Amino acid sequence: MDLNRRQFLLTSSAAAGAVGVGSGLTTRFWGLDGDPVHDPATDGDKVIPTFCEMCFWKCGVLAHVKDGTVTKLVGNPDHPLAKGRLCPRGTGGTGLLYDPDRLKKPLIRKGERGEQRFEEVSWEEALDRVAAKLKEVKEKHGAESLALFNHGYGASFFKTLVAAYGSPSVGAPSYAQCRGSRDVAFQLTYGAPVGSPEYLDIENSRVLTLIGSHLGENMHNTQVQEFAAMIEKGGELVVVDPRFSTAAGKARYWLPIKPGTDMALLLAWMHVIVKEGRYNKAFVEANTVGFEQLAAHLADKTPEWAWARTSIAPELIVETARFIAGAAPASLVHPGRHTSWNGDDTQRGRAIAILNALLGSWGAAGGFFLPSKLKVPPTALPPMPKPERKAPDTPRGAVFPFMDEGLAHGLRDASIPGTAEFDIKAWFVYGSNLIQSLPNPEKTIEAIQHLDFFVAVDVLPAEITGWADVVLPECTYLERWDDLAITPWKEPFVSVRQEVVPPMFDSKPGWWIAKELGKRLGLADYFPWESAETMVKARLEAGKYDVAAMLRTGVAGGKRAAVTTEEGATAVYGTPSGKIELFSQQMADAGLAPMPEYTPPEAPAADQFHLLFGRSPVHTFGRTTNNRFLSEIYAENEVWLNTRVAREQGFKTGDKVILVNQDGKKSAAIKVKVTQRIRPDCVYMVHGYGHTDKRLGFAAGRGADDTQLVSRVKIDAAMGGTGMNVNFVRLERAGEAA
Repeated sequence: MDLNRRQFLLTSSAAAGAVGVGSGLTTRFWGLDGDPVHDPATDGDKVIPTFCEMCFWKCGVLAHVKDGTVTKLVGNPDHPLAKGRLCPRGTGGTGLLYDPDRLKKPLIRKGERGEQRFEEVSWEEALDRVAAKLKEVKEKHGAESLALFNHGYGASFFKTLVAAYGSPSVGAPSYAQCRGSRDVAFQLTYGAPVGSPEYLDIENSRVLTLIGSHLGENMHNTQVQEFAAMIEKGGELVVVDPRFSTAAGKARYWLPIKPGTDMALLLAWMHVIVKEGRYNKAFVEANTVGFEQLAAHLADKTPEWAWARTSIAPELIVETARFIAGAAPASLVHPGRHTSWNGDDTQRGRAIAILNALLGSWGAAGGFFLPSKLKVPPTALPPMPKPERKAPDTPRGAVFPFMDEGLAHGLRDASIPGTAEFDIKAWFVYGSNLIQSLPNPEKTIEAIQHLDFFVAVDVLPAEITGWADVVLPECTYLERWDDLAITPWKEPFVSVRQEVVPPMFDSKPGWWIAKELGKRLGLADYFPWESAETMVKARLEAGKYDVAAMLRTGVAGGKRAAVTTEEGATAVYGTPSGKIELFSQQMADAGLAPMPEYTPPEAPAADQFHLLFGRSPVHTFGRTTNNRFLSEIYAENEVWLNTRVAREQGFKTGDKVILVNQDGKKSAAIKVKVTQRIRPDCVYMVHGYGHTDKRLGFAAGRGADDTQLVSRVKIDAAMGGTGMNVNFVRLERAGEAA
């Protein structure tokens, strides 16, 4: 890099402090101000509590309504995740509600798939068409040949519909393309989930270590609030990232690691901590099995060994290992969220889980808290039919021993004849733009062309809806009731999503769509309620909750129980041994390495860069890039290029380039951002841009879509996830690209 790395690390802490003072980010992130200014112009005639759907976090919202218009959205102070504040995306929910490009009426395709020729029809005609086609598919190919791809809380009604139909073929890209490897890793190690939202006591951490996690850019509201509080109280950061992220600007140590070598660093850290006896001996002895095997495994994973692989100097590895261990047990190594990187992701997640065990952070204040959960009686439903066949979401003959959710890319691939045990013949896609969320979009389009039928339910005309046979317009989360959200937390709580304003245009809530399709498919018994509102109220009444108070406040909370061992909580490990498994016999029995092993990543060619991608704090990937309100801040992505490389290749900020990957796949033109904040062997871009559907009147044609460049993946042998950070690109000037 242009700066000597060691010199930069020594100065980064002071520089971060200066940035924090100047920006206010030491205690506040992106408008998370505890003293908001009163604004009577947008105060509502009424205020209706609900919870957000701009991302998966489900923060409590107070919606101000004046003369039938939602004028502003603010955080619900009674909601444990919101704590009275919202992130930028949460406040930008009105931009989705009033997006002029929303799907307004049901559509039926005319002409060939992909031509985007549709006819507006009535709901009656559209639902009749969907039901008739689904009956036909079931009769010809079996119920299991229908696949549901889903994203978002409203999918619960469609999961019920598809299960009642008889299909187990359900997959969400959020599993194999995002969090699945992390979830499996912690389940194997602790026999317990890490949670979603994650059960992290960041506020009380003395040291927080982020490995490819971007708090401040990845705007998970509660965590960012706690992150700010931690920094304000003197907590310190270690950030491992090829890019100088927002979080790196706050860090005591920034380690600009070579992509794909995180495992080597983790093993070397553990080597130092074990060799020097800096691990939490009492915790390890009482709560773990396999320490002797781990110590032997780490014996040759020295800082010098890791230096040759990571480019991080040995003395810095030793220094940061001691720093992390010195704050234990209030030393938290963040488990990450989007962890589908290099194909060894479950093993990397295991390494993070094991490092936390050595620190004794599980169940400790400043580490992982132990949540409790409220109980609400479920709606009584008839037994679901037992499918005759398993979902065909793995290639013929393949086994992923710890896969515990459906693989969306596997269901996609099974739609191409001859790939799996049997063919998927119909898709039901809810709220997921598979063109941008699954790797290798050309394969997604090929799969669609083999389908007998394809129905999409969405709010906006995302690219995937342009390939559907029938498009059903759902109303936004501000216009509908959904099922209760029952969240395990420090203070367990139940929250309600209720209609803030009536549905606009001819859109309908998901519960109504699912119920109406259920009637037509002979499955009405699985929707034994008049509306989602009556269903929610009945559940609350059965649970002895004060319904009126619940609707007034939006949330019902339980008493805070002990959530750390210091408070008297007891950790229960659901592993075969009943303890934290540093050595995993389950992995060994499945023919996989019982302890994390380093796998060298492939290197780019001389003219190529590692392709990295992430997110903007004001956007939820491609779900919000058509939002005019949020795009006032960030309207188009750029490609980050190291200053020295830009100088050598003759690029300057604002130049337009086309990225070409190792397989010859090309991006749309994208502007260059020249910066010292990235390694010379990497480029970086925010995901979710480069929309091609012209019905997205604002987002279409802005920036470039990194998914077009993800034509290669490495599959996680443990759970089937897709490692996507294994693609390389070179840059061509937009006017010169062949």
